[in-house]
Amino acid sequence: MALAMVFIAELSGEKEIIFPEICALTIGAWISEQQPWRTNKRRIFILMSLAALFGVLVVKYIPLPLIFQVCLCFAFTGVILTAFRTNFVPIISACILPVYLSTKSWIYPVSVSLMALVIIIAQWFMEKFHLRPVNNFTPCEYSIKKQIIKWTKLLLVFGLIALIPFKVHQIYFLAPPLIVMFTKLSNPESPARKKVPYIIGLMTFASFIGCLMRMVLNIQFGLPLSLCTVLACLILFVALDKIQIYFPPAGAILLIPMILDEKLLLMFPTEVFIGAVILGCASVILFKNDCTTKPNSNIISTFLKH
Repeated sequence: MALAMVFIAELSGEKEIIFPEICALTIGAWISEQQPWRTNKRRIFILMSLAALFGVLVVKYIPLPLIFQVCLCFAFTGVILTAFRTNFVPIISACILPVYLSTKSWIYPVSVSLMALVIIIAQWFMEKFHLRPVNNFTPCEYSIKKQIIKWTKLLLVFGLIALIPFKVHQIYFLAPPLIVMFTKLSNPESPARKKVPYIIGLMTFASFIGCLMRMVLNIQFGLPLSLCTVLACLILFVALDKIQIYFPPAGAILLIPMILDEKLLLMFPTEVFIGAVILGCASVILFKNDCTTKPNSNIISTFLKH
């Protein structure tokens, strides 16, 4: 999947096709034995499409300072996650990434929608032929009051942490996959909270591998970016298999170097490490209570169930 995405981007010259979060989706939807999100195929497609489209619309039509654009996207994803009764947090990265890259091309949301469609079709075939367990989906029933409190707190904490990096134009201390990590770890029920040091190490390792492959193979030796991507993915997947921590944002942070400016690559792993430490600690220390989830049977959930 990563090879096809980057190869098409190189062939067409359209960099907007490269969507790092697609690697996170493949880890969660294809590789992980148990899908880490409470969602289904229809929600994956609809939410990824909505998030990518909203991010581009913000860049094109809402001329606010960068930090306010990012917070607006963050708030929007909180609203639609609550409305669709799911914890499918990768959409945060899909929504915020075009703001970071100042993407105004409609190619971005179209390519995100198409890639999400490929992901869910492939997952359906894998389930049909017993290559992975069937994903049994139970919608989340959130307390609206608690969700408002939770997302308001997430926005305030993120906004305060983001003030200095955005002020000094070092936004990749808070790269979009790190924001996804922060949101995921803020849920006290998340199993990842028990492995925060490993998660920080994994995110740093993934960013380092991505930068190393890009700098050595692509920039130094002039090899195709698609080859760098495949080798980086192979290394990360072997590492995930060894440590048995299938944390999807690591896949997204792995591919961020493939779209970064060359001059940002050297410091990117250090930025990721610092950002992961700050966001990881903040999520564990400041978020100790969360809304409970129950089966839901409203009209929207019934429509989206299959």
